[in-house]
Amino acid sequence: MTITRRDFLTASAGFALVPALGGRALAAPLPREADVVVIGAGAAGIAAARRIAAANRKVIVLEASGQIGGRCQTDASSFDAPFDRGARWMHNPETNPMIRLARAAGLDIVTAPAGQKIRIGRRYARPGETEEFLAALVRSNRAIDEASRKADIACAAALPKDLGDWTGTVEFLLGPAFCGKDLKDVSAVDKARAQDRNTAIACRQGLGTLIAKLGEQLPLALSTPAQRMLWSNRDVMVETQAGKITARAAIITVSSNVLASGNIRFAPELPKRALDAAAKLSLGSYDRIALQLAGNPLGLSRDDVIVEQSNSTKTALLYGSIGGSSLCTIDVAGSFGRDLSAQGEKAMAAFAVEWLTKLYGSEVGAAVKKTSATRWNASPFVLGAMSAAAPGGQFSRRVLTEPIGCMYLAGEATHETLWGTIDGAWESGERAADAALRRIGGIKDATPEPAAPAAKPRRRKTTH
Repeated sequence: MTITRRDFLTASAGFALVPALGGRALAAPLPREADVVVIGAGAAGIAAARRIAAANRKVIVLEASGQIGGRCQTDASSFDAPFDRGARWMHNPETNPMIRLARAAGLDIVTAPAGQKIRIGRRYARPGETEEFLAALVRSNRAIDEASRKADIACAAALPKDLGDWTGTVEFLLGPAFCGKDLKDVSAVDKARAQDRNTAIACRQGLGTLIAKLGEQLPLALSTPAQRMLWSNRDVMVETQAGKITARAAIITVSSNVLASGNIRFAPELPKRALDAAAKLSLGSYDRIALQLAGNPLGLSRDDVIVEQSNSTKTALLYGSIGGSSLCTIDVAGSFGRDLSAQGEKAMAAFAVEWLTKLYGSEVGAAVKKTSATRWNASPFVLGAMSAAAPGGQFSRRVLTEPIGCMYLAGEATHETLWGTIDGAWESGERAADAALRRIGGIKDATPEPAAPAAKPRRRKTTH
């Protein structure tokens, strides 16, 4: 028996992209001036730059790494199917502009499987066991929602105490698999306010490929980190090793961890209110281990998604036979995933094989032909996966949307309901672009049409 997408894979969208594809490379030197400078060429940065370019304003995107995409990367060459190293799913197909843009770019959009499976030891869960698990998951979600109406406590404090054998699995799916953090470190209000993500849409060529396509016509400067930003209410100057750029506004799309790290220096310094907010929205840990398994030794169907009944959060999520290929990925997250990632790719691959062997038998090891693993916490221009508010810190998302002089922050951490998703990152970039354009006169808020003048009263004819 399978589990519904709503109950199971609400957000196993560990964030993470393509080799340097797309973008219009700039001829050196950098331009000295722009209407708007965008820091970061991830989903938020590309969305913002497209919006500004469409308004016929001069924009330049500065990207610290050597590739476009931020936490949305696709390795298209290592395996027989694209390997999304970071963001894997889009959501809300009725309203998400990225899905329409992907189709317009000639990419293949596919809906994720309707259900997933759960493994108990070396067998799949029976119908009664699956129902028991679903009931535990639903009760836990409901308990967190109810607790969030009273106070912004840790999600772990709201969990029912009688989840029994399903405790570890529930904690893994609602915490690490959802946002990269253990439930004790996650705000109940943030979790409860997260918009429903039950419809998962993938791009068969990879979401990194999509972001690169969408950035193809934009002026990009790769391997050009912003070193210092001198800002005021009038303009901003960005210093890089390639030169200085002055702009009338700036959109900063770096991760909350990078913002709080001080890697970009600001003069004057950023307001303490903004830095505190970034610290309360620190990134969780979410990494992906890719295995090429020859001959389908696990007996998986195309695009199978599987978890295990676990007595702790030291577990993983399997996405198998991706697109019908030999590629399988094992996602590890939360404190366990962070510790494992710190040990390096070799240790991560060893864990993946050991975990699969425990669930499917010893023949797994012999079937592994190639491995790869992400380590997002060690990526200097990202420093983690997706944001998740600490208990009591949900309001910090709104704080990050406040303008700082002529600068605007964007990225998934600034979205109050679609945080942790590429959808939220894209929408935040468009929001910041609109704010910047209003500042420089690129667009104006709609004003009501003047009311029609009142009709003059008709003079009554009189007779004499």
